[in-house]
Amino acid sequence: MTVVEHELTAPWEAVLMEPAAGTGAGVLVLSGSSGRLERERARLLAEQGLLALAVRWFGGPGRPAGICEVPLETFVAAVDLLQARGATRIGLLGTSKGAEAALLTAVREPRIDAVVAISPTSLVWCNVGPGRDGRERPYRSCWTWRGQPLPFVPMDETWPATVPDGGGPVAVRGWYEQSERTFAARLDAAAIPVERASADLLLVAGGDDEMWSSLRYAEQLAARRRAAGTPVRLIARHDAGHRPRFPGESPAAPSATFRYGGTARGDGLLGEAAWPPIVNLLTGRTS
Repeated sequence: MTVVEHELTAPWEAVLMEPAAGTGAGVLVLSGSSGRLERERARLLAEQGLLALAVRWFGGPGRPAGICEVPLETFVAAVDLLQARGATRIGLLGTSKGAEAALLTAVREPRIDAVVAISPTSLVWCNVGPGRDGRERPYRSCWTWRGQPLPFVPMDETWPATVPDGGGPVAVRGWYEQSERTFAARLDAAAIPVERASADLLLVAGGDDEMWSSLRYAEQLAARRRAAGTPVRLIARHDAGHRPRFPGESPAAPSATFRYGGTARGDGLLGEAAWPPIVNLLTGRTS
């Protein structure tokens, strides 16, 4: 399908992928802590008939330098843009920290019809990188709503990172797990109340995720939805890691900093299994 690409500079750096024959559905595509524009993923979704908007939601012009007190209104403005461009069904697709943002926005914005949360968390975490003031400490919430920071879980800085002999990337899942134990009294307040979102929800997670326990978090999110009688679907593979790859996507780039877990095969198979349900959910197709 022919896709027209529009570069946007306000209110954020973004790319809008417009299909020649659209379905009437639009999707906001959010990266994780890489901060990149998910250009390739947005194009793949546009080729399925979705009006796809990928936004640089931090680190770009006029944005916080890090994931620190980012207003959730940032993503509401993207919903406004998709609707202004003719989308009558609105979806959010986010990975990792982008999934955290998508879930929290859907809890507060009733116009969102569908959320796809890839390698999600069930908790609000502290900032990753500096805020607008240039400071990383003391820890603050990643997110604000109507000017107020959301309750969050800090990181326990006593965690002993295990660096491979000779250096190399580090798995940080244990850091998140230790922080949950240390700050157990803060977990309830920081839990993402996904049962309050009117959107349909699809969760995608790998059991070998070495960034954080995304499969356990996805199971917690699914349990909250089921207990409230609201729709949810979870697609998982135990040999997949933090970065599932969808059909047609380039391989995930290696990292000198982090171990993401999984294998190329497991990540690809998880993405392959999740792709048809993702497209169906976002477009509103029944099968």
